[in-house]
Amino acid sequence: MRAPRLASVIERRLLVNYRVDPDTVARLLPDGLRPQLVRGHAVAGICLLRLGSVRPVWAPAAAGLRSENAAHRISVERDGPDGVESGVYIPRRDTASLVNRWAGGRVFPGEHGRADFTVRETEDTVRVAFATRDGSTEVDVTAEVTDSLEGSLLFSGLEEASAFFRDGSEGWSATRSGRSLDGMRLETDAWRVEPARITSARSSFFDDPERFPPGTAELDSVLVMRDVPVRWQPLPELPTARRPAPC
Repeated sequence: MRAPRLASVIERRLLVNYRVDPDTVARLLPDGLRPQLVRGHAVAGICLLRLGSVRPVWAPAAAGLRSENAAHRISVERDGPDGVESGVYIPRRDTASLVNRWAGGRVFPGEHGRADFTVRETEDTVRVAFATRDGSTEVDVTAEVTDSLEGSLLFSGLEEASAFFRDGSEGWSATRSGRSLDGMRLETDAWRVEPARITSARSSFFDDPERFPPGTAELDSVLVMRDVPVRWQPLPELPTARRPAPC
């Protein structure tokens, strides 16, 4: 069955970014993917995403669904038929939506775990926290929208950061079978992000010393995306030779 092309609105998206040691994060990647480096660092993070009006592209927006979602992500490169291609590898997706939980990996690409979310949001401040039902992952991030992107060792400013994430629009998700990766590409004619600063952040994924020994994963920056209409294009499955390390 061919997966449908979807449309939605990114009502709010926090891109929480970490500078990561390339050798450390490479151990989490399936064969065929390698870390994409920026100024000698690998780039990883958490996408905290509220989607609205999610529906097949032919359906009216009023028929769409709304959901809170999260994805842990690692910026990667791979050798494609036309040269090097960039995107993100997603070892774990989680959602508060029972529909997304059931349909992910069946109707559209991307298997999801179940999580409970807490969100507090104003014009200038966003807090998103979630805990997975299986007890494996907890995240709590608060960010404050600012006038410029400051303090990042990965990016010289907002323009460079925006271009980096816009160019990495293909996402490859881990699957339970371990034999392939689900693929999805984000498309939009209205890409825009805002700079922000992290006022507090906790992630059981990046704070785990067994996965990331001290000094191998450091908070770098955060970007905010709001009210951006997007389309989601399913991609063919990407075969993988081995199952990545547990996340």
